Amino acid sequence: MEFKISHNRSDETIEAKVNWFRTLILSERMDMLCAYTDLALELNPQLPDKKYAQQTKGCIQIISAA
Repeated sequence: MEFKISHNRSDETIEAKVNWFRTLILSERMDMLCAYTDLALELNPQLPDKKYAQQTKGCIQIISAA
């Protein structure tokens, strides 16, 4: 992974983050997944105990204010 410091707000858009994520190779993406999972479990240790998740039926549309 290439780390850089940016002070440009356009680098914080969801599109910029998606473009950055697409540049990662599979092993780097898996490292990110593990890091996010570790963070989620650190913040909420009871997370694995929540077994009542339900599958979403139908389509999901994400709407964002432009």
